[in-house]
Amino acid sequence: MKYVTFAQQGTRTPRVGVLDEEAGTVAPLPADAVPEGLLSVVDRDVADEPPAATEAPVPVADVRLLAPLPRPRHDLVCVGKNYAEHATEFARSGRDATGSGPDVPTAPIFFTKAPTTIVGPDDVVDPHLDLTDALDYEAEIAVIIGRGGRGIRPEDAMDHVWGYTLVNDVTARDLQERHKQWYLGKSLDTFCPMGPWAVTADEVDLTETWLECRVNGELRQRACTTDLIFDVPTLVATLSAGITLAPGDVIATGTPAGVALGFDPPRYLVPGDVVEVSATSLGVLRNVIGDGGR
Repeated sequence: MKYVTFAQQGTRTPRVGVLDEEAGTVAPLPADAVPEGLLSVVDRDVADEPPAATEAPVPVADVRLLAPLPRPRHDLVCVGKNYAEHATEFARSGRDATGSGPDVPTAPIFFTKAPTTIVGPDDVVDPHLDLTDALDYEAEIAVIIGRGGRGIRPEDAMDHVWGYTLVNDVTARDLQERHKQWYLGKSLDTFCPMGPWAVTADEVDLTETWLECRVNGELRQRACTTDLIFDVPTLVATLSAGITLAPGDVIATGTPAGVALGFDPPRYLVPGDVVEVSATSLGVLRNVIGDGGR
């Protein structure tokens, strides 16, 4: 099932609805059934029936889609260098702050992004021109945790996955290098477009999902989830070994080769650029780089 968070024309109140992609409609869920938005759906026990729509479907064209999880309860967890070719291009760039060692990691590299980074589909990304001139894109598939827990075994991990969405892990490469860690360069406001919808795990075959990124229509990134160095069960098990995961937690699984800093010279984003992240069954997440208030 595909869920969206949206606002109807003339209102600012977020609603949650079930998307019928083929019909191009959204069936709104009753507000009292989802008081915390999509988190209320994710929080439900897997054995429970999801809330049913009680209003007539409305055309998607008549609503504004928001990020599926506009404000998760915790920071987003991200995975660095989880595609081998990207790990190599990152090492070649000279901006890898993780230090010396093999290009391809032998254990997952985790970092976080602040929830205030999240914006929705078609929202403008602030380039923060006063802080960076090395703005990069990173197309990623994100896991949404359903049933929380700690000490989750790899063989049980998928029972804890509610579904998936797309994110663009926008990064200020110069800040990432200057501060010798990743949080600041990845956590500026608007640096995590998310959407356009969230899809339950039963509708996504993550064993062969293709992920792409286009900038101004030009294909920059393309890879299959079979190329992940550390798969989703490994990521969930590693994280939960000593950290309690909660419903609604988001884990971005890493980006493939083709990011801006991988080109010679780098092809960083500039105001007016259009970035489109897409994946099998997960739609197209489109955002424009703003002018920084100029």
